[in-house]
Amino acid sequence: MDLTYTRNGDYLFPDLRFEAENPPIGKYGLLRKRYLKEHRRGWYSSLLLTGKLDEHLAKIDHSCNERIELIMNQLARREGVTEALKAADQMEWVHRMNNIRARAEEIVLSELVYC
Repeated sequence: MDLTYTRNGDYLFPDLRFEAENPPIGKYGLLRKRYLKEHRRGWYSSLLLTGKLDEHLAKIDHSCNERIELIMNQLARREGVTEALKAADQMEWVHRMNNIRARAEEIVLSELVYC
């Protein structure tokens, strides 16, 4: 690690630098942060001290959103949830898409966030 320390009496304190511009972190990035903080404390501390935590969380959030979109498209195509169904029975289309989204989120959370 590339940490420098400042001596204050008998103690060494790490010189922490915070970048002014943080990448946007969404729902999945925040879930990942909570998971790391509660279950992977060493990894969380390492990312925080090296200044890579926000970058990691933004990358996870971006990956999760892309993966959910991909899975939803695949499931909708496989199950026949189309624009024709949306025009014919909008409530059925909403019901099916909500179900597909929930399944896609469950897959992504287990693959990317809670690992």
